Amino acid sequence: MNTPKREMKVLVHGISENPTKMKLRSGKFEMVIDEPQSMGGTDEGPSPVQALLMAEAGCLNVTGHEVARQKGLKLNGMKITIQGVLDPSAFMGITFEARTGFQKILVTIDPDFESASTEDIRVWLEETEKRCPVTDNIREKTEISVIVK
Repeated sequence: MNTPKREMKVLVHGISENPTKMKLRSGKFEMVIDEPQSMGGTDEGPSPVQALLMAEAGCLNVTGHEVARQKGLKLNGMKITIQGVLDPSAFMGITFEARTGFQKILVTIDPDFESASTEDIRVWLEETEKRCPVTDNIREKTEISVIVK
């Protein structure tokens, strides 16, 4: 039995306010992406790479709670810490040998379960990682088309 393919579109609009700062809107939400002063920015919002890791934490939270609910596990909450390591050389034009994005991302999740076994938590984590859209987009290749209007 084939499950029908579903599609949900997410739309983001951005306007550059200066070389480092962009005001973004998606639905009814607005945010600013900027760079720290050390990178020539005004430090009025997270950097793009910080926002990516913040999105990863938010997505793991939502997905983890949904997986727990579906499995009948009582998840009171979780703490998530994410550390990303990247080499800014390519971005800065110093060398193009290093990968531009993160070389490594370490996610530490401290879930607060009520009476879940070690095996329950292992299965929960595996399914949470597999079902998290942001994790999938970081791990797997996604077709991206960039065009000039």
